[in-house]
Amino acid sequence: MVNELNDGKKEKKNRVKPMRTAIVSFVLGVLVMFLVVEGFNIPGEEATERVTPKSTSVKASAEGVDEGRSITEAVEKSRSSVVSVVNFKGGNMFEGSEPQPAGSGSGVIYQEEGNKAYIVTNHHVVEGATKLEVTLNDGTKIPAELLGSDALLDLAVLEVDSEKVKHVIELGKSSSLKPGQRAIAIGNPLGFLAGTVTAGVISAADRSMPVDVNKDGVVDWQSEVIQTDASINPGNSGGALINLDGELIGINSSKIAMENVEGIGFAIPVDIALPALEELKEYGEVKRPFIGIVPVSLSQIPSQYYDEPLNLPEEVKEGIVVRQSEPDSPAGKAGLEQYDVITMVDGEKVTKVSDLRKYLYNEKEVGSKVEVTYYRDGEKKNTTLTLSELE
Repeated sequence: MVNELNDGKKEKKNRVKPMRTAIVSFVLGVLVMFLVVEGFNIPGEEATERVTPKSTSVKASAEGVDEGRSITEAVEKSRSSVVSVVNFKGGNMFEGSEPQPAGSGSGVIYQEEGNKAYIVTNHHVVEGATKLEVTLNDGTKIPAELLGSDALLDLAVLEVDSEKVKHVIELGKSSSLKPGQRAIAIGNPLGFLAGTVTAGVISAADRSMPVDVNKDGVVDWQSEVIQTDASINPGNSGGALINLDGELIGINSSKIAMENVEGIGFAIPVDIALPALEELKEYGEVKRPFIGIVPVSLSQIPSQYYDEPLNLPEEVKEGIVVRQSEPDSPAGKAGLEQYDVITMVDGEKVTKVSDLRKYLYNEKEVGSKVEVTYYRDGEKKNTTLTLSELE
């Protein structure tokens, strides 16, 4: 009887062993699968990188932190070189009145020589000023002298005493910019929010925008600008557009302020600005070649005048009408007269006044010869003139 009981226990015990082994094996299998799925290393095997939605979100978060840190570093590097520029107008010594603040914008300290520092800003920020004052990043106010400004490029250069200037911005390059690159705008929007930072991207690296200098409704110039979606508001004009290295890549100039239009701001590329700034600093103006005519785009002339007095052939639909030709100018000496219609310069087609100015200012210099193709009394003619300096 005892032997039968012992045999039963042994049989039961023998049945339990396989069950325990199966359970343990199952648990170990699940654990191993869990560890593999979670990306842990199993002893004796090489690590395997796991790509899952979870790891992707961690990576994106890390990139966001790095990017934010880069923007912060760029701003810290360049922010103290951005200043506020206040335009004072009026004032009369004999009437006992003083100049009053009439507007403000931003500026960038871009150069220092000896005991002088130089600030770039926009022409429209300083236009008509009888007195200019600059407020540094630390709140220090110093007087500024206008050395020169240019309406076409919307640039101006101010000179200040460098004693209190602590930082000069590093200059970058704008010629290699590409859409999608980070862009950071620093300025003083609304005239009192000093040192405001907005960030975005380069929307277009080489946009052309029409410029009407005298507000007569006629385009005087096609300005080459950087388009960015970094917020640029009134008061930002003249401030810095920088890259992630904290380098100056553009001078903020304007913002399209239209209903339902946001995120469209413009800056003058630093590569275009620098040569002009040197001329403004040295001569007080940007020296451009002078042709000596008062031009009007043919498209601005009512079509009934195409027959008389212009006497144009039917195929001529575009060009530049000579409204006036100065006798002692390059144009006058080359024989150009009132009512001549210029259609080409050096074989390049010109359809409007801005085309002519852009070609002369960008491609030519004082002393250059230019071949002009024009129509007079229905006849096609050519002449060559030598550009002089505007006095």
